[in-house]
Amino acid sequence: MSNKKVDIVVLGAGLSGLTTAFYLSKAGKKVLLIEKDNRTGGVINTVKQDEFIFETGPNTGIIGTTELVELFDDLKDKIKPEAANPKANNRWIWKNKNWHALPSGFISAVFTPLFSLKDKFRILGEPFRKPGLNPDESVAELVLRRMGKSFLNYAIDPFISGIYAGDPSKLVTKYALPKLYNLEQNYGSFIKGALKKKKEPKTEIEKRVSREVFSVKGGLKNLTDAITQEIGYENILLNSSDVEVKPNGKGFITNLLSNKNPIEIQSDIVITTVDASNLTNLLSFLQEDEMKDLTNLNYAKVVQAVVCYNNWKGIELNAFGGLVPSKENRNSLGILFPSTLFADRAPKEGAIISVFMGGVKKPEIIEMTDNEIEEIVLSEIAETLKSTQKPDLLTILRYKKAIPQYEASSGVRFNAIEQIQKKYPGLILAGNIRDGIGMADRVKQGKQVANEIINSTI
Repeated sequence: MSNKKVDIVVLGAGLSGLTTAFYLSKAGKKVLLIEKDNRTGGVINTVKQDEFIFETGPNTGIIGTTELVELFDDLKDKIKPEAANPKANNRWIWKNKNWHALPSGFISAVFTPLFSLKDKFRILGEPFRKPGLNPDESVAELVLRRMGKSFLNYAIDPFISGIYAGDPSKLVTKYALPKLYNLEQNYGSFIKGALKKKKEPKTEIEKRVSREVFSVKGGLKNLTDAITQEIGYENILLNSSDVEVKPNGKGFITNLLSNKNPIEIQSDIVITTVDASNLTNLLSFLQEDEMKDLTNLNYAKVVQAVVCYNNWKGIELNAFGGLVPSKENRNSLGILFPSTLFADRAPKEGAIISVFMGGVKKPEIIEMTDNEIEEIVLSEIAETLKSTQKPDLLTILRYKKAIPQYEASSGVRFNAIEQIQKKYPGLILAGNIRDGIGMADRVKQGKQVANEIINSTI
């Protein structure tokens, strides 16, 4: 038995845990980061195979928070953030057997075939509609009330598929899209709110929150590797199993096996950043009702097929990608064009295409065989991208717990988190169980958690 004493234990070395540990270490805290896998980064990973570079987790992020901008600044000598090709400003939506550009301005919105004439006129009245009164209103209910059915079917539904792989009738706006919810509640309207926020004064760091799509030169793994190096491998335990946390006086004891060797760690603070499903064994000291409320979280099951071509012969991939509305009843949620987004990801005449399937509405796809999935993928590419050529590389990835769904149960979970943290001072429950699902959200949470500890007397 090996015994260790540190200030803070961080459980989970995904982007949330890495960011938290990085800023705590930077502030001089003695931190131990514990990870079950043999590498850091969590779902973020980049593969280099033949002449292709592709992601096996998140493909892109959005520069959506000041904390992400600050992280780039703090790692400026270690990584090179990469903005997406301007072609990525084009977003396609599939309707009636064709791709249509998602409107980006007034003129394109007037002439797009995506929305009905009735709803195009209806949107003119959006600034004058009263805010909703139901705090648990679903995304679908809100959009129907303010914008109309065609906007739900051909803008919001595919958007939700692209972000959450979810169902807008189940996701609660306040939790899943809090910025949209706050626009209506604080300004009375999406349109009025967006215009007023644009005019609000911004600090220099806020001006750099561009909402642009980004990656990192060479792949997102370079970002998590850079943070890992800053933390130091001597402060990280990989291949950790049977991890269990127990309160111990004013602190905590964390027991685990690291490479099958038993280790006991004493710490004043424990921060969890793991998925809800992993909390049951990790925090077995919690009462049954506390655990039930804490772990009541559904995850979308997603399949990603990465399809690579040395010489692409289909339609020109001059867009971010295309999203497929549920109403079109296809087997794909959307198709992303990573080699269009970022340079040097494929041969000059080649292409990388990522096809996403499954999600909340078609979870059964994840149980299909590789051959069945490959058949669906090549059929989707043939019909939507007009190519029947054989790919030079095809990789199928399955994520049984891909994306948390912020549904009506989220309020109960957030309350449980607050109550448990009050009951056990020094225990911090973080990760994607709260505070959003995007990379910018994860970085924001990680830095905020670290700052709360640095500035507290815990």
